[in-house]
Amino acid sequence: MGILSGNPKDEPMHYGEIYAVWQFSAAAKGCISMNRAFLNHAGDKDLKKILAAIIDQAELEISECDTMLTHNGFTPSPSLPARPEVKLEEIPLGARFTDQEIATIIAADTSVGLVACSQIMGSSIREDIIALFTKYHMTKGTIGLKILKMSKDKGWLVPPPLQVKRPDLVQA
Repeated sequence: MGILSGNPKDEPMHYGEIYAVWQFSAAAKGCISMNRAFLNHAGDKDLKKILAAIIDQAELEISECDTMLTHNGFTPSPSLPARPEVKLEEIPLGARFTDQEIATIIAADTSVGLVACSQIMGSSIREDIIALFTKYHMTKGTIGLKILKMSKDKGWLVPPPLQVKRPDLVQA
């Protein structure tokens, strides 16, 4: 029986897995801080629900990644200080993010998270790490779809150039 056979949770993590899990947890901690600030700026109730879902997901990711790191003898990244709640009306207009800006930023951040999950899945050799990041990938995909639908419904989506007329195909 080899070192990498048996229960994946008992197998050692390779250096890439250690760094990837540590970095992902650190990014999730930044995600919570950023999205709590966006909650202070957001006025739309649907946007606030999505922001809350993103925060909940990031808290789960931190918990699971930090537990994995600790179980394997590594110190997780430090948490960021909590943000105070602020009423939307207290934020000056020139300093306030609009709902459309927030939706665009969280859509881009969600797509970056999808890429990070895919990269970790592709470079891992422990099945439990691959399964964990597959779960995160699916959840981020679902959240991204909700952001897209909301942005379309509210007229916030600024699409890239669209191909309205397709070129005629020449028959050979």
